[in-house]
Amino acid sequence: MVDWLFTPLSGALSHEIAPWAFWHARCMVAGWALLLPLGVLLARFYKVTPQQDWPQVLDNKFWWHGHRALQWTGAALVTLGITLAWQQGDAATASARWHAWGGWGLSAAVWLQIAGSFARGSKGGPTADQMRGDHYDMTPWRLAFERLHKGMGWLLLLVSVAVISLGLWVADAPRWMALVLGMWWLALAAAFMHLQGKGRCVDTYQAIWGPGQQHPGNRRLRVGWGVRRLHKQ
Repeated sequence: MVDWLFTPLSGALSHEIAPWAFWHARCMVAGWALLLPLGVLLARFYKVTPQQDWPQVLDNKFWWHGHRALQWTGAALVTLGITLAWQQGDAATASARWHAWGGWGLSAAVWLQIAGSFARGSKGGPTADQMRGDHYDMTPWRLAFERLHKGMGWLLLLVSVAVISLGLWVADAPRWMALVLGMWWLALAAAFMHLQGKGRCVDTYQAIWGPGQQHPGNRRLRVGWGVRRLHKQ
């Protein structure tokens, strides 16, 4: 069994990989398979934390700081990984070329996501020192940002699974690597279904300002699939 786990995917007798490719793979897996998915799950399910006394306690920034730290760190690792692969290898096979194109596309897209986050508009709020804002008023600009940012984030994670899997095949990685990654992705999917089933995907707007109908965003349709609005008074 041990021999089978350490045998390359192709069944070859040995596995050799250049140092740049080894570190490239580590960076990409750490970024795309570990940090970035965790940051997305944090943003979706922890806008109101389990012990938070909502709506007496509002605008819990735990998710915001965690999401930002995970996504920035993940993007940095992805950038390092793509830099290590720069002009390395000749991408002789079709699989290698598809992996390279997919990797470049994902790497560019993750930085577009980060750049786009700075275009989310002003926050605003109901108090005299905040007043109007794109988020508080849920302006068309803010609505477009939320739909694009959330949709692109989930799409990129799904594409990354395919690109990483292709990379394992191109590198003829040992079978244990594919099994571990497969189990990790299944664990992420199980965590998603569990948290979604518990109703943890709380509307960002309500998490920040509460459920009152005096807030204009609560009189609009929710943005995104499976988003829950709470009604605790």
